[in-house]
Parts: sequence; C-alpha cells; structure tokens
Amino acid sequence: MLSIEPSALTERDTYKFLIGSVVPRPIAFVTTRNGETINAAPFSYFNIVSSEPPLLSVSVQRKNGVMKDTARNAVTTEELVIHIVDETNVALINETAANLGPTESELERTTFTTAPSDVIETPGVHEAKIRMECKLHHHVPIEHDGKVTADLLIARVVRFHVDPVLYEAGRIEAERLGPVSRLAGNFYATLGESFEIERPK
Repeated sequence: MLSIEPSALTERDTYKFLIGSVVPRPIAFVTTRNGETINAAPFSYFNIVSSEPPLLSVSVQRKNGVMKDTARNAVTTEELVIHIVDETNVALINETAANLGPTESELERTTFTTAPSDVIETPGVHEAKIRMECKLHHHVPIEHDGKVTADLLIARVVRFHVDPVLYEAGRIEAERLGPVSRLAGNFYATLGESFEIERPK
C-alpha cells in the first residue's frame, strides 16, 4: 500500500485523489434566488445528513476564496431547491455548470422551465423527477490556513415533490428514477446492477 501524507500533495492532487476515490457521488442540482435572477448549478459534494429532521448537505467550494453564487444566495435568502440528477436531465444540467455572472441565469442555457415552490419563494425546475424545497438550516464556512475554502450548506427539506411514477408504497423506485452519479474527470455513472445483502440482527 502507498502511504500518502495529504500535506505533501498539492490542492489539485488532493482533489483528484478524493474525487477518484469517493465514487460514485450523487449530484444535487440546486436552484437559488438572487433578486429576480434564478441561479442553477450541479454539485457532487452532496448527501443526506438526517431524516429527523430531513436534512441534506451540499458543499460548495470557493474559487480563490470567493463565494459561489449558489452559496451566497442560499445564505442571503436562507432558501434553496435541491433536485436529483437523472439520465433524462444530466446533459442539460451539465450546461448549468458554466461560469456565469451572478445576474445571469444558467437556466437560460437550457430548455428547463421553472416550477413555483409551495413553501419558499425560490422556484424549482419543473422537469426534474424529484425536487426538494429547502430552508437553510446551517451554514458552515470551511477554513484552512486562515482562509475560507468552501461553504457547507445544511438544508432542511420543507416540501418534497416527486413524479408519481417513481413513488410506490412510500418508497422511491430507483430504476424508474434512473439517477446519475459523478465519477472523476468528465465521467458519470448510471445506477447499474444492484444486489441485496441482509444486515445482521
């Protein structure tokens, strides 16, 4: 086994090691609001935190110490909508990863249409099979060597929206959802084969 001291790696090498090792990663497609502008972007530093209350985490890396639109908007409005990326929308969602200004909507690069939210003011994307209206539960600036390098957003789900085709007996049918996950580089993965192992009693 190779033994690597993280401090011996550059930030980029550390990044490559992590995204190549922690795979597959679910992808959050997040909409936030900046006045009349709806910003949208995908993030693969994303997962569940808790089911009671329903909390999700999205980590937004800073660029040269500057907050990205998604983090800044979520902290300002205390709202965000998280969508699950699937095989039908991944190509369009990739378009929203473009580096645009804060008053430019990434949705304009797509054919997505917005859907009003029930509980919050920030709209979601109508075409997503699953979207979750969220209120910001906690914002954790991640510091390293005296500077903030990322913004960890803990989001509390206040409303679930799901395509009824996916939802059966209180469960999400994963094969019908067709989720897409992130690998390293420009690579993605689909659900693939699944198998079952019973947990010990």
